[in-house]
Amino acid sequence: MGVSREKAAQNRKAIVEAAETLFRERGVEAVGLVELMAAAGMTRGGFYNHFASKAALVDEVVAKSMAKGEENLAALLEHSRRQGHDLLDGQIDWYLSPEHRADVDRGCPNAGFLGDAPRLHDEARTDYTTGLTANMRLFARAVEEATGLSEQDAWQRALALFSQMAGALLLARAVASTDPDLSDQILAAARQDLHARAHQS
Repeated sequence: MGVSREKAAQNRKAIVEAAETLFRERGVEAVGLVELMAAAGMTRGGFYNHFASKAALVDEVVAKSMAKGEENLAALLEHSRRQGHDLLDGQIDWYLSPEHRADVDRGCPNAGFLGDAPRLHDEARTDYTTGLTANMRLFARAVEEATGLSEQDAWQRALALFSQMAGALLLARAVASTDPDLSDQILAAARQDLHARAHQS
């Protein structure tokens, strides 16, 4: 007896959610289908009822994750606006926080898939690039709003700020388990420098 459409949709969702967690934690290439399907509560044989290939799953995971990241950034910025908080300082503090450092599987997907992105197949790389660009446009509008810079200058400032934010986050994560003090220093130094530069005219 086959499964219902509702159950099939639930199974597909479980596979995608398990894949996102494992891909972010371990990297796409390091995760096999047996491990992936076990994490989703199913057997390997059921995978091809939902996806034609692992590449198709990766594509869906990256697209979904990047879209969610854009939604989260928009919500964070809108929350800061409503609370009357500085758009850039709030984003810097959250992005380079110990909590975000620890949230590998649910944090910013721009950083979460950064290491994998160059090795992904064409469709997933395109999804990553599209998502990154959308996130950068949102961030650039926040920079423009917070600083009064022109649209072009705000875009350049956003690129520079976010590149440092993502790099510092990844460095802090890389040494968090072997040298927690160094990891904390990386976050603190980057926060201090970014706060000093974010509002420069």
